[in-house]
Amino acid sequence: MSQQRQRGFTIHDLPQAERPRERLQRLGPEALSSQELIALVLGRGVKGESVMVTAQRLLSTFGNLKNISEASLEELSSVKGVGLAKAAQLKAAFALAERAEDSSGERVKIKTASDVVRLVRARLRDKKKEHFMILCLDTKNSLIKASNVSMGTLNASLVHPREVFKEAIQSLAHAIILVHNHPSGNPMPSDADIEITRRIIDAGRIVGIDVLDHVIIARERAFSFKEKGLI
Repeated sequence: MSQQRQRGFTIHDLPQAERPRERLQRLGPEALSSQELIALVLGRGVKGESVMVTAQRLLSTFGNLKNISEASLEELSSVKGVGLAKAAQLKAAFALAERAEDSSGERVKIKTASDVVRLVRARLRDKKKEHFMILCLDTKNSLIKASNVSMGTLNASLVHPREVFKEAIQSLAHAIILVHNHPSGNPMPSDADIEITRRIIDAGRIVGIDVLDHVIIARERAFSFKEKGLI
């Protein structure tokens, strides 16, 4: 059935036994397609469009589940039929899955800038806009959480220490590493990058959370503030 023909079609038009929720109850989540699982997380579609169409649009837009999980709230909510509320539901579902995986094994240790690059390059390398992230670490420099803080050209109004340390404090982080990308491919920090880093370091001293490094990802190249003596 084409997407055009599906627009007036809803989950309730399916036989009850074939609806995703009933199939999950009867067969388990492993029997459901990615489209059906996303539809269950979203809950319902928009007027005149099945949630299954919205779920398929997400998969078509981002290509696969990994890309959906790494997309920002802004990127997810820009997809027709999603919006901020449903985008938040998706982010929450992926975050729970990530935490479940982390709790089942050893946490990733972050000792060098190369460790940071290996961890985040895939999710930042091909982004068309700048994304600012923090890596929250425990006392052994093991990763607790990687959080997206903002998206857009880096400046003082976009990246505020309050938002950075809100994530760090909620994660009970002992230290953090700042990470952002340069879509231009040039990894050298701008004056704004340096100023924001200094402001965040100063704020970290006040709240008692160390800023260990700021790593800039630029396609196949990277820049470490720590390695260059800027931290």
